[in-house]
Amino acid sequence: MDENATAQSVIGAALEVHRTLGPGLLESAYQACLARELGLIGLPFQTEAVIAVEYKGLNVKSAYRADFLINHQLIVELKTVDNILPVHRAQLLTYLKWSGLKLGLIFNFSAKLLKQGMHRVVNNL
Repeated sequence: MDENATAQSVIGAALEVHRTLGPGLLESAYQACLARELGLIGLPFQTEAVIAVEYKGLNVKSAYRADFLINHQLIVELKTVDNILPVHRAQLLTYLKWSGLKLGLIFNFSAKLLKQGMHRVVNNL
Protein backbone atom coordinates (compact mmCIF):
# COMPACT_ATOMS: atom_id res chain seq x y z
CA MET A 1 0.00 0.00 0.00
CA ASP A 2 1.51 3.39 -0.97
CA GLU A 3 1.24 6.49 1.21
CA ASN A 4 -1.76 7.84 -0.74
CA ALA A 5 -3.74 4.64 -0.21
CA THR A 6 -2.72 4.67 3.44
CA ALA A 7 -3.85 8.30 3.70
CA GLN A 8 -7.26 7.41 2.22
CA SER A 9 -7.73 4.67 4.81
CA VAL A 10 -6.72 7.02 7.63
CA ILE A 11 -9.09 9.72 6.38
CA GLY A 12 -11.92 7.20 6.41
CA ALA A 13 -11.05 6.21 9.98
CA ALA A 14 -10.87 9.84 11.13
CA LEU A 15 -14.22 10.61 9.47
CA GLU A 16 -15.78 7.67 11.33
CA VAL A 17 -14.42 8.93 14.66
CA HIS A 18 -15.66 12.47 14.02
CA ARG A 19 -19.03 11.27 12.72
CA THR A 20 -19.51 9.20 15.88
CA LEU A 21 -18.17 11.64 18.49
CA GLY A 22 -18.60 15.07 16.87
CA PRO A 23 -16.52 18.10 17.87
CA GLY A 24 -15.85 19.26 21.42
CA LEU A 25 -13.70 16.60 23.09
CA LEU A 26 -10.08 16.79 24.15
CA GLU A 27 -7.37 15.85 21.65
CA SER A 28 -6.41 12.85 23.79
CA ALA A 29 -9.92 11.39 23.43
CA TYR A 30 -9.77 11.65 19.64
CA GLN A 31 -6.30 10.12 19.67
CA ALA A 32 -7.50 7.09 21.63
CA CYS A 33 -10.55 6.64 19.41
CA LEU A 34 -8.59 7.05 16.17
CA ALA A 35 -6.11 4.46 17.44
CA ARG A 36 -9.02 2.09 18.07
CA GLU A 37 -10.44 2.72 14.59
CA LEU A 38 -7.05 2.17 12.93
CA GLY A 39 -6.70 -1.09 14.83
CA LEU A 40 -10.15 -2.20 13.71
CA ILE A 41 -9.28 -1.66 10.04
CA GLY A 42 -5.90 -3.36 10.44
CA LEU A 43 -3.54 -0.47 9.76
CA PRO A 44 -0.22 -0.73 11.61
CA PHE A 45 0.54 2.43 13.57
CA GLN A 46 2.51 3.90 16.40
CA THR A 47 1.28 6.67 18.69
CA GLU A 48 3.58 9.35 20.09
CA ALA A 49 6.19 8.29 17.53
CA VAL A 50 9.64 9.61 18.39
CA ILE A 51 11.42 11.61 15.69
CA ALA A 52 15.13 12.21 16.15
CA VAL A 53 17.17 15.24 15.10
CA GLU A 54 20.85 15.27 14.19
CA TYR A 55 22.73 18.39 15.25
CA LYS A 56 26.48 18.69 14.57
CA GLY A 57 27.09 15.05 15.39
CA LEU A 58 24.66 14.98 18.32
CA ASN A 59 21.68 12.67 17.91
CA VAL A 60 18.74 14.11 19.86
CA LYS A 61 16.68 10.92 19.94
CA SER A 62 13.38 12.32 21.17
CA ALA A 63 13.37 15.82 19.72
CA TYR A 64 9.80 15.44 18.47
CA ARG A 65 6.79 13.22 19.06
CA ALA A 66 4.27 12.80 16.27
CA ASP A 67 0.72 11.88 17.27
CA PHE A 68 0.70 8.97 14.80
CA LEU A 69 3.15 7.25 12.50
CA ILE A 70 1.09 5.03 10.26
CA ASN A 71 2.46 2.08 8.31
CA HIS A 72 5.93 3.72 8.35
CA GLN A 73 4.62 5.98 5.56
CA LEU A 74 2.46 8.74 6.97
CA ILE A 75 2.51 11.15 9.90
CA VAL A 76 -0.80 12.29 11.36
CA GLU A 77 -1.23 15.19 13.75
CA LEU A 78 -4.45 15.79 15.65
CA LYS A 79 -5.66 19.19 16.79
CA THR A 80 -8.67 20.55 18.63
CA VAL A 81 -8.36 24.25 17.83
CA ASP A 82 -10.52 26.99 16.32
CA ASN A 83 -8.48 27.03 13.09
CA ILE A 84 -5.42 25.33 11.69
CA LEU A 85 -2.68 27.96 11.63
CA PRO A 86 0.54 28.15 9.61
CA VAL A 87 2.45 27.04 12.73
CA HIS A 88 0.53 23.73 12.72
CA ARG A 89 1.49 23.07 9.09
CA ALA A 90 5.10 24.06 9.86
CA GLN A 91 5.16 21.61 12.78
CA LEU A 92 4.04 18.75 10.53
CA LEU A 93 6.45 19.77 7.78
CA THR A 94 9.29 19.67 10.32
CA TYR A 95 8.23 16.18 11.41
CA LEU A 96 8.20 15.07 7.77
CA LYS A 97 11.62 16.57 7.12
CA TRP A 98 13.32 14.88 10.07
CA SER A 99 11.55 11.55 9.58
CA GLY A 100 12.34 11.45 5.85
CA LEU A 101 8.68 10.91 5.00
CA LYS A 102 6.77 12.63 2.23
CA LEU A 103 3.15 12.87 3.38
CA GLY A 104 1.35 14.04 6.48
CA LEU A 105 -2.20 14.82 7.53
CA ILE A 106 -3.60 17.23 10.09
CA PHE A 107 -7.08 16.60 11.48
CA ASN A 108 -8.77 19.39 13.43
CA PHE A 109 -11.49 17.58 15.33
CA SER A 110 -13.00 20.89 16.49
CA ALA A 111 -14.32 21.56 12.99
CA LYS A 112 -18.05 21.17 12.55
CA LEU A 113 -17.37 18.96 9.51
CA LEU A 114 -14.05 17.12 9.60
CA LYS A 115 -13.47 17.67 5.88
CA GLN A 116 -13.18 21.39 6.73
CA GLY A 117 -10.54 20.55 9.34
CA MET A 118 -8.46 18.21 7.18
CA HIS A 119 -5.12 19.35 5.78
CA ARG A 120 -2.64 17.46 3.63
CA VAL A 121 1.03 18.43 3.91
CA VAL A 122 3.68 17.23 1.46
CA ASN A 123 7.41 17.31 2.05
CA ASN A 124 9.07 17.97 -1.31
CA LEU A 125 12.18 16.12 -0.16
